Amino acid sequence: METIPKTEPAANSTTERLAYSVQEAAELLGVNYFSIYRLIQRGQLKVCRALRGKLLVPRDELLKLLRSQ
Repeated sequence: METIPKTEPAANSTTERLAYSVQEAAELLGVNYFSIYRLIQRGQLKVCRALRGKLLVPRDELLKLLRSQ
């Protein structure tokens, strides 16, 4: 009986996420998460609410913010 090797995703394969938590967005931008909350409060960063009110920052919004800087 021949065994079939399991195929695992490549370690270098990247999948683009559609949204990030506030903490993850802060880590991606290299800032404190309070800075992300300030951007949200000022209307400079749009977010959406997930289950239980968790804020998610869409990937497109992060890219817009980086382009505007």
